[in-house]
Amino acid sequence: MYTRAPATLSDKPADASAIQAVVPRHVAIIMDGNGRWAKKRGMMRLMGHRQGAKAVTRTVEAAARMGVKTLTLFAFSSENWKRPADEVAGLMDLFAKVLQSERDNLHRNQIKVRFVGDLQRFSTKLVTAIDEMEELTRDNRAMQLNIAINYGGRWDICQAARALALQVQAGEITPEDISEERLQEQLAVVEDVDLLIRTGGEQRISNFLLYQCAYSEFYVTDKLWPDFDGAALQEACAYFAQRERRFGMTSEQVQALATQSK
Repeated sequence: MYTRAPATLSDKPADASAIQAVVPRHVAIIMDGNGRWAKKRGMMRLMGHRQGAKAVTRTVEAAARMGVKTLTLFAFSSENWKRPADEVAGLMDLFAKVLQSERDNLHRNQIKVRFVGDLQRFSTKLVTAIDEMEELTRDNRAMQLNIAINYGGRWDICQAARALALQVQAGEITPEDISEERLQEQLAVVEDVDLLIRTGGEQRISNFLLYQCAYSEFYVTDKLWPDFDGAALQEACAYFAQRERRFGMTSEQVQALATQSK
């Protein structure tokens, strides 16, 4: 279910005891509201994206401190090419600058970085910078950061199905061998999402991680992305810690399993 957070979140971190017991392993975020943040201040939309890049830094650092194992950020969807050409060009330039400015900090903090999506449409210069970032951080173990660019959930499922079809064609597997698990192994992001956060108040998934969010808890906040910080992330994780995740079982079954595991 979707849960809308209060319009104004406290600047103070949530009680650590509320999230200490249950930290979501995989958090995904739809980073929405950069343009509205800039418009409210009479600025160009690109200024909102620049402030959004600072929010990314804060959020990555906070997630790693909290013990999140995988963080996936929706940076640029396959539908975002429809935006004004000057905004898209500004975003591409911003991506390149952030890759340069943040790479050493991410590596120093042992963050493994992966870029997920169809990278064929990007410039050779940007793809080279992406490859260098992934190579530099590939052995880091503190947290995995997936940055989704030119990504769409439907594209992800389609390319995974195509990969399995090629395996069948090559005689490596039979159609009967295809399972949910095999399909998931071919996705750009393999891990199921535990907590999906959307900033900016909109209540839709926007073609993001459609397969991986089958059993995610959804958390929506009216806070615009440039205003998002570690305290806001803790608020979301505190909500997650209070949820009972049943995966098709009854509440009584879940409680019985929890008692048996103690």
